[in-house]
Amino acid sequence: MTASKRIAIAGAGIGGLTTALALLQQGFEVDVFEQASQLGELGAGLQISPNGSRVLQSLGLGDALQACVCQARGKEIRMWNTGQRWKLFDLGDDCLARFGAPYWMVHRGDLHRVLLDAFEARSQRPVRLNARVVHAQSTASGVTFELNDGSQHSAHALLAADGVHSVLREQLLGEDKAQFTGLLAWRGLVPVERVSEHLRAQVGTNWVGPGAHVITYPVRGGALMNVVGIIEREGWRSESWTEAGTHAELLQDFGHWHADVCELMSAIEQPFKWALLGRAPQTGWAQGHICLLGDAAHPTLPFLAQGANMAIEDAAVMARCLALDEPTEHALVRFEKLRWQRTADIVNRSRDNAQRFHNPQLSDPGKAVDYVSSEWEPEKVRRRYDWLFEYDPLKVPL
Repeated sequence: MTASKRIAIAGAGIGGLTTALALLQQGFEVDVFEQASQLGELGAGLQISPNGSRVLQSLGLGDALQACVCQARGKEIRMWNTGQRWKLFDLGDDCLARFGAPYWMVHRGDLHRVLLDAFEARSQRPVRLNARVVHAQSTASGVTFELNDGSQHSAHALLAADGVHSVLREQLLGEDKAQFTGLLAWRGLVPVERVSEHLRAQVGTNWVGPGAHVITYPVRGGALMNVVGIIEREGWRSESWTEAGTHAELLQDFGHWHADVCELMSAIEQPFKWALLGRAPQTGWAQGHICLLGDAAHPTLPFLAQGANMAIEDAAVMARCLALDEPTEHALVRFEKLRWQRTADIVNRSRDNAQRFHNPQLSDPGKAVDYVSSEWEPEKVRRRYDWLFEYDPLKVPL
């Protein structure tokens, strides 16, 4: 049944390409339309937890990814001014034993390249570039849609994986109600040879402080350290990931933090900054033969490191739903029902983490240590994260 079905995907990012590979594995014909003029993935680091890595492994990508990911030893919390450490959780063998899949830290571009290479090897239809879907219309038997060049196309279903600024999201859900969160994000990459030996450890670190936090973890086989700093600040509204900043601006925000943070930030090759906008979870992704997935469906703040993982989960569940012996529009509604509550929980808990990481008690030497020891007590950590990592989109009942 699936061999006769042709699925169109808007967007050749991580969500779109993973979905394409999952559909190919189920026997579908897949067309991928990408608005960019050349393929490549902006950004820096990603954390792929077991709920995502088990999907990538099921698609036969494990060996290719092993060459570029970091399977870090663990994650830790550090105090913004003293550097005191608390263990967050173990990774490596402990993660495999508990969740049955690895926890990977990877450069976004490396993951994207592996996905693209696999798609090009397995599909007879290359990604179509300079092809932005500008309008779509569900019909009785499928979907018709128009590209930015005016050309008309059709398919049995159109999956919108074209990100947070998706045209199809606006068409299906109405005008976006994104609100500025009051948070500014800095990011950059640091070649590890530029920093002290003790800063090259293969661990992920979450520095917490009053009104700000910093995340660092290794990517590209440990050759680079991904550095992200989030600070509460009004007056900046750009949501672009490619807005260049300066080291002077960056250190104005974090120069009073621990020397390890200052050393890492000073060694960033080029710091970039962007405003974090929040969007409340919405229903209505599936309408007729059109459906949103990934960031187009459930954009989130990055404070649970689950944005890419949700898109990867979507890919597996979407392919399984479409492979069922039922009308396509029913399969898309089934997908939304299966995915809405989990993704809404992640979006909401990510927002909650911002408050946890930035708590005002962290500025009080008399309260800060007790606060961290309580908030990241082992049982609380398990409740906060195990439900994320245990989820298996390959087996969740349909």
